[in-house]
Amino acid sequence: MTLSLGLVLTSILILAFILFGVLFLIFHFFKKVEQGKALIVNTMKSEPVVTFTGRIVLPVVHKAEVMDISLKTIEIDRRGREGLICKDNIRADIKVTFFVRVNKTPEDVLRVAQSIGCARASDQRTLEELFIAKFSEALKTVGKQLDFEDLYKERDSFRDKIIELIGTHLNGYVLEDAAIDYLEQTPLTDLDPSNILDSQGIRKITELTANQNVLTNEFKNQEKMKITKQNVEAKEAILELERQQADAEARQAREIQNVRDHEQAEMTTVAEQERLRSETARKHTEEQLAIQEENKQREIEVAGQNRLRVVGIESERVKLAQEQEIVNREREIELQRIEKEKALEEQRRDIAHVVRERVAVEKTVAEEEERTKELRVLAEANRQKQTKIIQAEAIAQEVLVTDIKAAEASHEASKFKALEKITLADAERDTADKLALAKIRLAEGVQAEQAASGLANVKVKEANALAIEREGVAQARALLEKLQAEATGEEQKGLAQARVKEAEIALTEKDGIAQAKALLEKLQAEATGEEQKGLAQARVKEAMASALEKQGMIDVKIKEANAQAVEKQGIAEAKALQERFLAEAAGLAEKFKSLDALSETGKVHEEFRLRMAQQLDVEKLRMDAQKVTAEMQAAVLAEALKTAKIDIIGGDSRFFEQILSATSMAKAIDGFVDNSQTTQQLFKNYLAEDAKGDLTLDLKAILTNPAFSSQDVQNLSLAAFLTKLLAHSTPEQQGKLTQLLQAVKKMGLEDKQIS
Repeated sequence: MTLSLGLVLTSILILAFILFGVLFLIFHFFKKVEQGKALIVNTMKSEPVVTFTGRIVLPVVHKAEVMDISLKTIEIDRRGREGLICKDNIRADIKVTFFVRVNKTPEDVLRVAQSIGCARASDQRTLEELFIAKFSEALKTVGKQLDFEDLYKERDSFRDKIIELIGTHLNGYVLEDAAIDYLEQTPLTDLDPSNILDSQGIRKITELTANQNVLTNEFKNQEKMKITKQNVEAKEAILELERQQADAEARQAREIQNVRDHEQAEMTTVAEQERLRSETARKHTEEQLAIQEENKQREIEVAGQNRLRVVGIESERVKLAQEQEIVNREREIELQRIEKEKALEEQRRDIAHVVRERVAVEKTVAEEEERTKELRVLAEANRQKQTKIIQAEAIAQEVLVTDIKAAEASHEASKFKALEKITLADAERDTADKLALAKIRLAEGVQAEQAASGLANVKVKEANALAIEREGVAQARALLEKLQAEATGEEQKGLAQARVKEAEIALTEKDGIAQAKALLEKLQAEATGEEQKGLAQARVKEAMASALEKQGMIDVKIKEANAQAVEKQGIAEAKALQERFLAEAAGLAEKFKSLDALSETGKVHEEFRLRMAQQLDVEKLRMDAQKVTAEMQAAVLAEALKTAKIDIIGGDSRFFEQILSATSMAKAIDGFVDNSQTTQQLFKNYLAEDAKGDLTLDLKAILTNPAFSSQDVQNLSLAAFLTKLLAHSTPEQQGKLTQLLQAVKKMGLEDKQIS
């Protein structure tokens, strides 16, 4: 039994060890694959195993390779002379990006791995070597099927045709998409004119751009023509409006002057009439003012009497009101004092009520205190009783009777004490009640006494106030009646005096009215005379204004007649020009018809005749211009050379130009010598004021010393000639020739031929 159990345990341990070993091998040799990659495992089988997730790879037995199957890009950029040729032979710069990846199937992955290799399958250089030629060929083929403008308009179709031509499956690879990143016409400077396709493209580009430029220029010229035409029309309209404005302003100024003259006459007439009216109104106003002044004085006197009467009445009323106010004020004061006394009585009554309530509260408090004391005594007695009972039970049983008796005695004593205290409390309570009742009765008596005294005083004062009020009212009424009687008398007296003054004023008014009427008639007569005189003057001025207006109208009519004559003359000239141009146009039309009717030889002869006539006119004009130019040149030359002693031989048309050329050359040489530091330094021995050298003699000595022939000199450059002179010159001449050679080199003339 023990042996079999050991075997079982041993078997279990062995199996567990084997299982653990297998799991360890699996975890150790299992190789996972990342996204975008494929794992190719060469096993003992005839074909490798392709997986996209992972599997166990045993060393020695298996060979594992990883292939990148993610998306890659291939760019084709064709620019300049390598650009894309379109259907219309226009070259385009284009950049296309192709998106390629290995197809995610075991067969395609295995095909790519066997044909290219896992390491080179996704290498950018390998992909370009594999597909760049095919993609370029497809791009050329599709580009040749479309015009350049269609490449812009149909970019999607262009891309789809490229993808369709290439195909999506490429020996294990898949063409995902293609994108046109850049597309533009190749500049003309990058095209080859010797290339037949480029030459055709250049011709078409030039033709299209020329047509567009012609259209653009035509639109611009039309714009300028329309703008100029509108400006001319606007200018003509503005001038016409200005002329109309000037006519209207002149006519308005004339009418304004007429109106002003007429208004001036009217104003003079109206002013005289207004002056007459104002004088009349002034006189009438003075009369009215005098009358109003008298009425005012009368009313002032009446108002003064009334004021005195009213002032007296009002003063009496004020006195009566003051006395009434004093009585009312005293009455109010007394009533306020009575109200104050009543309020005090109410407060005293409230105080007594409060005292009574406080006594009741104190009584209740005393009762409660007695009950509390009683309860305390009872509680104390019960406590002592219980204590002694417990003590008695604890001490012994034999003293029970003694203790009970003692307890009963104590109980009886406590009861007696409690009854004693209750009796004392009842007595104190009765005493307090009686004291409170006595105080209440005393307070009520004092209150009643004070109230009776106050009420009596109030009633007495009210009676006095009523008596004083009645007495004052009676006195006021008597005084009012007295004053009213006096005022009535004064009023009757004042009215009588006013009637007397009114009668006097009426007499004065009648007298003044009579005088005013006489004065008014006199002034009216004078005003009528002045009016007639002013009207006569106004008629004279109006007649003069009418004459001036007629004279102005005559001038205007003369100017209008002149303007009409000028206008008719202009119209006649315009008609004459029109007839002339029409005649010329008709003559040209007949001439052209005659030319059309001629034969080919006749047309050539007529054209030759016209051309010769035109050349004859041009030659005549040129000769006239040359004649004028020669005259001006002769005048200039005569002015310039009138003091010179020059023998002139010959005299063709170039004589003036030769003299100017010689003069200009001399001036140029002088300017060159004066402004060139090198020349100044080189010829300082000849240009200084105290110079002793002679340039002519030195050159003669230099040129005659080597005895060069003319043929030798013609074949030498300037630097070689000077160098040869240096070889055959004296030391003194060599210094000068060296300076001359340096100057020639600085001016860049060393390579110039002497010939």
